[in-house]
Amino acid sequence: MKTRHQLAQVLEKREIPSEISLRVLDRFQEAQLIDDAAFARAFVNSRMSAGGKSKRILARELSQKGVAPDLIEQALEPVSSEIELELVRDLVKKRAARLQGLDPQTRQRRMLGFLARRGFSTSLALSVMREIE
Repeated sequence: MKTRHQLAQVLEKREIPSEISLRVLDRFQEAQLIDDAAFARAFVNSRMSAGGKSKRILARELSQKGVAPDLIEQALEPVSSEIELELVRDLVKKRAARLQGLDPQTRQRRMLGFLARRGFSTSLALSVMREIE
């Protein structure tokens, strides 16, 4: 599944005239072959479950794919802070097993880096780490 923006880039890369590509994209949208809102919802669901990414990272990735800001907001609306908190708890529990043999400072530094790369705030990461330890 691709966004309208991504398909427009493909057509531009293939040097399709812009007026033709606009008509094609409009037709695809009318036929519901392109649905950026559905794409955004599916993207958020898949990345939250498989990738363990924060709302901030998901919003950035959707924006890079050309999804409109209002559609991004709608797609991320169901993701509450409680859901993000549970996600961080799960990530910390899974990652803690790998970091068991390390000294506490190294373990904390690596865990914070791991969570930061997934877009979670340091304060959230620290609070969950304290809660679990």
